[in-house]
Amino acid sequence: MWDVEIRGMASAHAIIASSIFMATVMPSVFVENFSVYGTHMVWLYCVAGSVAVVNIAVFWLLGISPPTKKNTLSYKINRLFKSCLYFVLSCLFFHTVVVLYGAHLLESALETFSLAVLLSTLTTLRCLCILGPNVQAWIRVFSRDGAMSVWDTSLQITTGCSVIGAWLGAFPIPLDWDRPWQVWPNSCTLGATTGFLTGLLAAPIWIHWHRKQLTYKLK
Repeated sequence: MWDVEIRGMASAHAIIASSIFMATVMPSVFVENFSVYGTHMVWLYCVAGSVAVVNIAVFWLLGISPPTKKNTLSYKINRLFKSCLYFVLSCLFFHTVVVLYGAHLLESALETFSLAVLLSTLTTLRCLCILGPNVQAWIRVFSRDGAMSVWDTSLQITTGCSVIGAWLGAFPIPLDWDRPWQVWPNSCTLGATTGFLTGLLAAPIWIHWHRKQLTYKLK
C-alpha cells in the first residue's frame, strides 16, 4: 500500500514539475525574445497558470480531494466559489506579508502582487486541491503531527519549501552585483519555484525513507 501511494505521488509530482519546464520552454515559440529574465512577468504567469491547470487536473484524476457529502449543483457552485475566494484572499495575504517584509507599497506593486499569485499557486492551490476549502483541515495539516495521509505530508513539505525558497531568494537583492536576476521580484520568484521543485522531489523520497516511522491516524 505504501509503495503504491508513494509511486503515485512521485508520478504526480513528476508531471507537475514537467509543467514548469514546459512553461519555461514553450512560450519562446510564441513570444518574441522570451526569456526568464527579459520577460520575467510573462514567465511568472506562464508557470503559475501551468502549475494551476496541471495541479487541478492531476488531483482531480487521482481523486485525492476529500469526498463530498452532497452532489447538488448548488453545493458544487458554493464549493467552487469558496475555493476562488480563498485563493484571492491568499494572494492578498502573501502580498501584505511581502510588503511588511520590505517590498515597496506602491512602487512595483504589480510585480509584488504577481509574486503573491505565484506563491498562492504553489501553496494555497495545492491545499484546495488536496483538502478542499476547509480551513479546519488546513490548520490540522500544518499543526504538529496533523498529517493523516502521505498527501498531507507532501503538502507540508512542498508548502514549506516554496515559502522558504521565496524568503531565501530575497537575500541577494540588496547586493550591488547588478545582475538581471536581482531585479524585483526575479530572485524571489525563482527561489519560490526552485523551492517548490525541491519539495516535489523531496516529498516522495522523505516519505519513503521514513515510512516505517510514519503512522497516520484518523481523527
